[in-house]
Amino acid sequence: MATTLASKIDHTALKPNTTKDQITTLCQEAKDNGFYSVCVNPTWVQEAATLLAGSDVAVCTVIGFPLGATTSEVKVFETKDAIGKGATEVDMVINIGALKDGDTDLVKADIQAVVDAANKKALVKVIIETCLLTDEQKEIACKLAVEAGADYVKTSTGFSTGGATVEDIQLMRKTVGAHVGVKASGGVRDQATAQAMIEAGATRIGASASVAIVKGETSNSDY
Repeated sequence: MATTLASKIDHTALKPNTTKDQITTLCQEAKDNGFYSVCVNPTWVQEAATLLAGSDVAVCTVIGFPLGATTSEVKVFETKDAIGKGATEVDMVINIGALKDGDTDLVKADIQAVVDAANKKALVKVIIETCLLTDEQKEIACKLAVEAGADYVKTSTGFSTGGATVEDIQLMRKTVGAHVGVKASGGVRDQATAQAMIEAGATRIGASASVAIVKGETSNSDY
């Protein structure tokens, strides 16, 4: 089970104090354990792409992270820059305030701008930050992501008031249907939790505790 689980994990290092040595370790762990990708801040994309060249590990980065409050123009630039430096997946944070204001046109256009900028050169995962939303708002955000052509919806940045829950994964899977990915991130620190997320409908897990997870151990990692 650990090998199958590993292939669904985005091995993550997104803290602001992450060092080059930690990125090197992250990439080596991803290769050694067969993780699907590493997920790093944009400043580390080129380094990760170099370290992972010739391997099967993808390079994922984050856009408009962690607040989602940058403009669409900035998110577009970040997306193109990251892809140019080697990213093959981008996890973008929605405009959360606009969603809560009911400005669905702005939210959809913001996601669409990133999808268009990625231009099928990278998968787009849409972080809706579930801990800040009502169930109705979660459903709306997921539907807007699907309408805008995103490949995945994702629960959390791991930097807000809460992370992934089984209930949110079930709701998101029900909303997006069978053909859009669902990523559980934030607070997944052990194998049982990761497996529960997958059983609930997650197709990808974002975690910094990835090595502990596949070993059947428990980590105190924040993400």
